[in-house]
Amino acid sequence: MTGLRQRHTALQAVRELDAFPKVSEDYKETTATGGGVSILVFILIAVLMISEIHYYSETELKFDYMVDTDPDSKLEMNIDMTIAMKCKSIGADVLDVTGSTAGTFGRLKEERVHFDLTKSQQNYLKMIHQINDYIKNEYHAIHHFLWKTGYTGQASELPPRGKDEVPEGEPNGCRVHGTLTLNKVAGNFHITAGKAVDTPLGGHQHILFMGGVPQMKDYNFSHRIDHFSFGKKAAGVVHPLDGDLKIAEDNYHIYQYFVQVVPTKVQTYAANVDTYQYAVTERDRTISHAKGSHGVPGIFIKYDLSSLKVLVKEVHKPYWQFLVRLCGIVGGVFATSGMLHSLVGFIIDVVYCRYSISGISASINQPSSLTSPHNTVQAASLLTPNTSPAQNQQQPSPSLLLDSSPLLPQQTFEPSILPTQDIPL
Repeated sequence: MTGLRQRHTALQAVRELDAFPKVSEDYKETTATGGGVSILVFILIAVLMISEIHYYSETELKFDYMVDTDPDSKLEMNIDMTIAMKCKSIGADVLDVTGSTAGTFGRLKEERVHFDLTKSQQNYLKMIHQINDYIKNEYHAIHHFLWKTGYTGQASELPPRGKDEVPEGEPNGCRVHGTLTLNKVAGNFHITAGKAVDTPLGGHQHILFMGGVPQMKDYNFSHRIDHFSFGKKAAGVVHPLDGDLKIAEDNYHIYQYFVQVVPTKVQTYAANVDTYQYAVTERDRTISHAKGSHGVPGIFIKYDLSSLKVLVKEVHKPYWQFLVRLCGIVGGVFATSGMLHSLVGFIIDVVYCRYSISGISASINQPSSLTSPHNTVQAASLLTPNTSPAQNQQQPSPSLLLDSSPLLPQQTFEPSILPTQDIPL
């Protein structure tokens, strides 16, 4: 018995701590307005829950920065560009701060082509240029979209020429394309007149051989960059120089591109690779020794590497946040709708009660039928024909007058509560 009593006491103590007391069904009152509000609340909760599920089903990008701890790895440079000069008159080479040249990094292929484009090729190049310009200008607004969708840029290959679109005469351009494996140090990729030759003492120079020496009128470093990138091809990486076209205004002209290369590790659902991004600043000028503008005509791409590495990672939002937001939506909508429903009901009750009180006050202020002159005169006329003048001179009792009137309800008044004034005739 003692154990049962203790258990009952413990249960009673726990019952006292119940924060969710149950209300008997007998004390609940349902209304049509409450049912309508409940339907709207359930619909709103369903819409918000679907929206939250859609929001948390999507991924987000997380960007981290770290020090590049792999300086000994190699850097791949991918090049595909066309110069408006014959291949025998120009040479492409790389020279970095360690003194290494293209002979160490590999060789680029040279292909004789016509520099002038067909109408379809011009339209294609214009489209690529417009796309790249838009991406470069709006990159900060759309870069999440580029990383997630796996944008890899447009194809660098131009549409082939038709059989009837081949220009007459010898090709006047040179397509230089291929991949060079470089050291991860600053360097200079350049295309200028003459073939690159390494000197025995580690020097570097371009020599014009017999038959390949261009005249001044033959210098033309107008060029088209179909593709220029570093590292492996990765989804979401934008190459700013793709589709760039430069037309030289004179023969002795120099084009300079200053490129900042940033190591990047991409870990998204579209790609998982170590690659590189780059930003570029460009300038060009005319070479005129007489005017003090010195230099060597050609195309120079000077690149340098950043010591920081960017980590681009695609992750899902935490599921615990999803659960917390769902609970907040359900509880918040229920609580808010309950308060609004109670407030609206209170306002309606106040307005209705005030209207009812005004109606009652108006009916009370109207004249009573008992005290109207018409009823008083009618009651007197019923008494006077059957009485003598002497009786008429005697004042009738108020109780008799009220009892004998056929227009008044039969009521009996005690003398203590009878009115003291006479009924007017």
